[in-house]
Amino acid sequence: MWLYLAALLLGLLLLRRWHRERQTVPGLCEKHVLITGCDSGFGNLLARQLDARGLRVLAACLTQPGAERLRAAASPRLHTVLLDVTSSRSIAAAAAWVRERVGDRGLWGLVNNAGVSVPTGPNEWLTKDDFTKVLNVNLLGLIEVTLSLLPLVRRARGRVVNVSSVMGRVSFFGGGYCISKFGVEAFSDSLRLEMEHFGVKVSVIEPGYFKTAVTSCENLQKQFLSLWEKVPEEIKLAYGDNYCKKSMEAVEKLQKTCKSDLTLVTDCMEHALTSRHPRSRYSAGWDAKLLYIPLSYLPTAFTDTFYRCFYPKPGQKA
Repeated sequence: MWLYLAALLLGLLLLRRWHRERQTVPGLCEKHVLITGCDSGFGNLLARQLDARGLRVLAACLTQPGAERLRAAASPRLHTVLLDVTSSRSIAAAAAWVRERVGDRGLWGLVNNAGVSVPTGPNEWLTKDDFTKVLNVNLLGLIEVTLSLLPLVRRARGRVVNVSSVMGRVSFFGGGYCISKFGVEAFSDSLRLEMEHFGVKVSVIEPGYFKTAVTSCENLQKQFLSLWEKVPEEIKLAYGDNYCKKSMEAVEKLQKTCKSDLTLVTDCMEHALTSRHPRSRYSAGWDAKLLYIPLSYLPTAFTDTFYRCFYPKPGQKA
């Protein structure tokens, strides 16, 4: 009897959630959304996706060729701006450009999507500058862009969508990437609590592994070899030549698990921008839902054991 009641209650709760999440914000065709990192990957696809839905997309690209390709693939509603999120001058210029276009209506949506993954490798192989390169884009740049545009988002009682990663829940490799994504999670949590009093909703997107420029196997292997060539001989002897080889093989295996359907991520972003009741967190991809997010709640000893199954040990001979 109690089991049936529990099942009924669970079904009603799921039905209520489904109904709430299907309710969309009115007047989407009048709302402006700024997306960073639109040269390729998630940002590029989201810009075209929102443009097709009728929103007024302001797409921030790092390069002029990237901006031109995007404009050619979209409607006249979409406008592009060059933005380097590591440059305060570039951010200030982009913020002024956005203010001119949105006017008194404010900015409905800000999607902080720009990101990099390299340099990535064992922490001992890296320098402070290697960490800084990633943190400046993925975390500090995201924060500065958000602070520059937050008054416009608050005026519109709009949305901030920050792209994190499952590596913002569990850290399986060295370098600045995982650190930056943990920071994005923390910044988003504090911002969400502060902004709810102004009617602004903050969401975090936590994708699993997808095929983008950030996860390119060739780029990851190339930078890994570059790091290996620069480390002192003492460190090379400690890790052994076979460690580098095995690590390259691990990158190839990881690449095979990457999903190519980027809409799994951009659909989450779109929902966060257009739903009346967006979620605080979106996990995209079955690896995120069934592996990495559950792992983040398990004891550290368990996650460490899981990690050891996939990565080589230093000092092993071929």
